[in-house]
Amino acid sequence: MISADQIREHMEVLAQDGAHVGTVDHMDGESRIKLTKNDSPDGQHHYIPLDWVDHVDQHVHLSKNADDVRKDWSSMN
Repeated sequence: MISADQIREHMEVLAQDGAHVGTVDHMDGESRIKLTKNDSPDGQHHYIPLDWVDHVDQHVHLSKNADDVRKDWSSMN
């Protein structure tokens, strides 16, 4: 399982299909990744659960494709 301490600020987040879905702002607790709003299509922060992370190297790689990530992520309203 992926640990929250493997996720670092400014890491690129890639969907399973290789598409860029965001940049890590920081970990929000131990179970959610907060993405930067500057790199968001709608200018908002979005959150993705740590459970979606497949593996981490120099990037955060997700186990979902980009369309599903954008459909299912939560937003800060």
